[in-house]
Amino acid sequence: MMHPVRVSIPSFRSENTSMEKGFTVFKIDVLMNGRQHTVEKRYSEFHALHKMLKKSIKPPEIPSKHVRNWVPKVLEQRRQGLEIYLQSIIMENEVLPKIFLDFLNIRHFPSVPKTESCGSFDTESLESSKLSHQPVMLFLRDPYLLPSEHDVFSSVVIEGVIRGVFYPDLQPR
Repeated sequence: MMHPVRVSIPSFRSENTSMEKGFTVFKIDVLMNGRQHTVEKRYSEFHALHKMLKKSIKPPEIPSKHVRNWVPKVLEQRRQGLEIYLQSIIMENEVLPKIFLDFLNIRHFPSVPKTESCGSFDTESLESSKLSHQPVMLFLRDPYLLPSEHDVFSSVVIEGVIRGVFYPDLQPR
């Protein structure tokens, strides 16, 4: 099954603030249902995500934390590694953990394209993210049509149901 989500990390840039030593920000493009948005994350945020994901799924390997992260070639390898990391999670998990969707800023995630699940109104609750659809009963004929005259059994059943529902106090005759 293909997820309606595509991710790539096309680029990264270095940030320098006077408060701390420089760090790298990775630009993540998220394409879902024809809409694209961008999220920017530092490596430390990927690392935190990885630790959280371990609680619910078996995530792929994450690129090493300890690299010379000021060397452009090393950063390019890290960019590729993080891109493969995100793509592998999407490929290997039929149900994407909510924390992963939050990381990518995806709020309403369609399990099947073009259908809204009842859980999508309240994305904050844990239960809604676990919503799964149960098997459906299939009737070969319209169950609400009354049976033909000679079908004695089902008219007894229908009569019993109608009596049970509408006249529960009536004694059976």
